[in-house]
Amino acid sequence: MKNTIKFAAAMAAVTAAMVGTAGPAFAAEEQFVPLLTYRTGSFAPLGIPWADGKQDYLKLVNERDGGVNGVKIVYEECETAYATDRGVECYERMKATRGGASGFDTQSTGITFALSDRAIVDGIPIETVGYGLSQSADGTVFKWNFPLLGNYWTAADVMIQDIAKKEGGEDKLKGKKIALVYHDSPYGKEPIPLLEARAKANGFDLQLYPVTAPGVEQKSTWLQIRQRRPDYVLLWSAGIMTPTAIREAQAVGYPREKMYAIWWAASETDVQDLGAIAKGYNGITIHNSADEGRVHEDLKKYVYDKGQGTSPGAATVGSIAHTRGMIISMLQVEAIRAAQEKFGKGKHMTPEQVRWGFENLNLTAERLEELGFSNILRPVRTSCEDHMGDDWARIIQWDGSKFEIVSDWYQSNRDFVDPLVKEYGARHAAEKKIEPRDCSKES
Repeated sequence: MKNTIKFAAAMAAVTAAMVGTAGPAFAAEEQFVPLLTYRTGSFAPLGIPWADGKQDYLKLVNERDGGVNGVKIVYEECETAYATDRGVECYERMKATRGGASGFDTQSTGITFALSDRAIVDGIPIETVGYGLSQSADGTVFKWNFPLLGNYWTAADVMIQDIAKKEGGEDKLKGKKIALVYHDSPYGKEPIPLLEARAKANGFDLQLYPVTAPGVEQKSTWLQIRQRRPDYVLLWSAGIMTPTAIREAQAVGYPREKMYAIWWAASETDVQDLGAIAKGYNGITIHNSADEGRVHEDLKKYVYDKGQGTSPGAATVGSIAHTRGMIISMLQVEAIRAAQEKFGKGKHMTPEQVRWGFENLNLTAERLEELGFSNILRPVRTSCEDHMGDDWARIIQWDGSKFEIVSDWYQSNRDFVDPLVKEYGARHAAEKKIEPRDCSKES
């Protein structure tokens, strides 16, 4: 399947803003998975393949495996357009559907902020793969949040590691100028604490450039960059802000090979219309989500060859965003499966039981091979203390027509990440009057 999205075909999926197999009745042999999406709005180019991937994997589990130990997955999409108020409305409408939601992938840092307190009261897990509250990796404070596979602090740290490697070592970072061009929102501000810690330790000058949403006006930002001449630019953007930034970089003569984008600004839809203009542009991946695995072959065989695929003409399949969508649903399904191992195979799992499953994921190399994700993910294990699990990443680079994987595997330096998780987790606990859990007493 092609790695390049045919965006025009993908846009046909916009009309499917509310799609699913969930109905009003609830059967004991089914499990409900709500799907928050943004197929419309300024971030739709990213949201469409992401939504397609989430839905496609659930279809695959039902068609290939007969569900989870015989329990069929039912689902319903709810369109948020990336708006926090609409995300909250979707959550409130769907949280009690069909025996209780198995967890919400909120697809937005703002929606995550809005729902985290509600999830505690309602007892529903929040799954945020590669986004959300970075400090929610601390499971002793954030019982219901699961920022699986990596967060914005791990991503920023890996970017600094790759820059250091290019410069010949971390000692060579001293005196360098590294700029952060970021969406002026909770999402865009997330990496700042990690970068500040790194700047202090490594002796580089951190420059901060907030960009007002949606990010179509950046001329003044890039004129400042031309004047101050940072050695590298980290880009924390999404949607239209990303190609705008690349065009403005070209306009002021800033080399794209000196730019590093967060994973939400490093999908094919961000650069394919730019072609050679974006050549050299770097991005970071969640694990190895720029690659393909046997799961793509299974998806073709069991879903698309039967005419049941979500993406018209399979246009988004094989793209980075679609693969990440499948990863998200796979983790959701494996949390349900883990819960069944403890609470009863072939049974409907309550939201509380699924929460336990998220907290006790153990995706070994053998299990990932069985699922068809062995090329895409490395083993992942979560615990009461660690709600993120194992973070891995690779660097990709746009060659003018496609993304190429250009680095080996990276993991974040926990000497920088873990203190921030504990510090910000403790702040949150004090602010919200949360008593941290004693994981030694959890079973």
